[in-house]
Amino acid sequence: MRRTVVHFTDSKEFGGAERALVQLITGLDRARWHPVLYFHPSGPEIPWWIRDVAESGIEVVEVPPLDRRRNAANWPQFVWQLRRSTPDIFHAHLTWPLACTEAILLARFARVPVVTATMQLFWDLPYNAFMRLKRRLVSAAVDRYIAVSDENADRMRSTFGLRPEMIQTIPNAVDLSHFDTSGGPRSEDGSDEGRPVVLTIARLAEQKGIRYLLDAASSVPEADFLIAGDGPDRQALESRAHQLGLAERVRFLGFRDDIPGLLAACDVFVLPSLYEGFPLSILEALGVGKPVVASAVGGIPEVIQDGRTGLLVPAGDPGALADAIRRILNDSADARAMARAGQELVRENYSVEAMVRTVSTLYDELLAEARA
Repeated sequence: MRRTVVHFTDSKEFGGAERALVQLITGLDRARWHPVLYFHPSGPEIPWWIRDVAESGIEVVEVPPLDRRRNAANWPQFVWQLRRSTPDIFHAHLTWPLACTEAILLARFARVPVVTATMQLFWDLPYNAFMRLKRRLVSAAVDRYIAVSDENADRMRSTFGLRPEMIQTIPNAVDLSHFDTSGGPRSEDGSDEGRPVVLTIARLAEQKGIRYLLDAASSVPEADFLIAGDGPDRQALESRAHQLGLAERVRFLGFRDDIPGLLAACDVFVLPSLYEGFPLSILEALGVGKPVVASAVGGIPEVIQDGRTGLLVPAGDPGALADAIRRILNDSADARAMARAGQELVRENYSVEAMVRTVSTLYDELLAEARA
C-alpha cells in the first residue's frame, strides 16, 4: 500500500535547502510513497522549481500563508487541505530553526499520524520566554527531527533540549549524473589568457561571506573570480568589487543553471560562509574532483578534512582565505591529492540514492511507532 507524504516548505527562494527537498521528493519510490508538495505562493506565478517538480509527476498544492500575526484566518483552510490529502506523514523542510512553525502545529492538530522536520540551517535564537514556549510547542509536535550534519544535531539538542533519540543525522547528498567527474582539465571559457579561475556558487546574502572573498581576491591578483548566484546583497557586493579595483577580475554571473559547466571551468572552489548547514555546492565541487577552500563552520568540517579533502579557514578572515587559495593554486600536486581524496569521500558517502533510502527507512520506523 502506498503511503502519502506531504512535504511542506515556506521558503520563498531557491537555494540548497530547496535543492535537497527536490532530490528527496523526486527520488522516493513511487510504488511505495505518494509524495505531495505543499508550498506558499511567492508571487503571481508559480516558482520555476515548483513547476519542475509538478512536471516530474508529483502533485503540488498551493497553500495560503500561515503567519500567526497576519494570516491566522487561513489556518482552517490549511487543516482542511491537509485532511483532504489524507497524509500518513507530514514532512516540513526548515530553512531556519523555527521555520514552518504554524504548519507543523496545524499538521499535529489535523491528526496526521507522523510529523517530521528536516533542519537545514541552524543559528542561535533570541533567548526569551516567547521563544522558549515556541520551541517547546514545535518540539512537542515533531516525532523526529532530521539534522543534515552532526554539528546541526548537537546544536538542536542543546538549544531545544531534545533527547538524543529525537534527532537523526541524515546528511544532504549529491547527484553527479549530470556532471563531468573525470577531473580532467578545465574548459577555456572561464577566464581570459588561461589565468586561474576561483569559483563560488552561493546566494548573495550576508550568511555566505562574499564580502570577505572580495577582500581576499585583492591579495590574489594572479586569479580571476567567478561568483554565481543572486540575492539581496548583489548590488552592494558589486559596488564593493569596484571600490577594491576588482571589476576586471571578479565577475558576478547571477543565477545560473549550468553549474556542471562552471565547475568544469574552475581551478578551485571557495565557500567563505559565516554559518552553514551542510552545503550541496561543496559536495558537488568535491564530487567532480575540484579542490575546495571553505570556512570551518556548520557541517563543513564533517566533509572537508583540513589538508586531506580540502582546506578550512576561519570564517570572516580574508587573509587566511587568500593564503589558502594561493596554496591551492601554487601547489598543484597537493591540490590534486586533496581533490582526489574529496571525490572519493563524496562518491562513497553522499549519494542521493543512499540518502533517499535512509529517509524511507525512517518513514517506515515512524509509521510503525505511530501504529504501536
